[in-house]
Amino acid sequence: MHDFAAHKTMTTFAQPASTPMVLVVEDEPAIAGILSAYLERDGLRIRMAQDGEEALQSFRQLRPDLVLLDIHLPKVDGVDVLRMIRNDSDVPVIMVTALADDVDKLLALRLGADDYVVKPFNPPEVVARVRAVLRRTQAKPAPVAAPIRVGPIEIDVEAHSAAVYDDAGQAVPLALTLTEFRLLACLAAQPRRCFSRAYLIENCLPESDALERVIDSHLSKLRRKLQLAGQDGLIETVRGVGYSLSDQPQDLPEVV
Repeated sequence: MHDFAAHKTMTTFAQPASTPMVLVVEDEPAIAGILSAYLERDGLRIRMAQDGEEALQSFRQLRPDLVLLDIHLPKVDGVDVLRMIRNDSDVPVIMVTALADDVDKLLALRLGADDYVVKPFNPPEVVARVRAVLRRTQAKPAPVAAPIRVGPIEIDVEAHSAAVYDDAGQAVPLALTLTEFRLLACLAAQPRRCFSRAYLIENCLPESDALERVIDSHLSKLRRKLQLAGQDGLIETVRGVGYSLSDQPQDLPEVV
């Protein structure tokens, strides 16, 4: 028989603290031992609990990166353990359930379980599910794009806003339509580059079958708004080619 107590006190000192920790909550020692062995073999740190009370105590003390939680546990049921964890944390939880536990499985998912595995399970599949949930929940958010500044114009792509700075350094917001904002952001991303009308249609009106003259109309309105904000001549027309944005009203663009 698997020595449950021995495994609970065993620590994986060879693994750095940055290695994700999984709390395995399972009252059947044989199953707990199999799960722990496979997860450790995959490079994860493992701690174990054999009933609901111990699971909650270990969770509060250890703050694991993921909990692998059996539904049917002594003392405190797994669904109640999940409910109490969710009152305190959004740590990912994978429920372990018997084949006939459809009601408990659905309840656990409604309470915030991230996934579930069904007994009898394939241990490598459990490891794969644990890794998939860890990747999904530990993924770093995409870095916030810095605002684009071209001459007096500042474009915040994240906030979907644009402004022109006047001579006193005050920001004058530009009230742009979605298409006008896309056009300005596209031109500002590479100032002085000449963009063809076809390129601007493809990248700024991808959901449209617009003709080239439609781009001319949008850019005309954008120019007018820039002019009203005190910035005339920033958008240059390159005859027969397309448009560019200059950081100085009188600069001549470079055709590339």
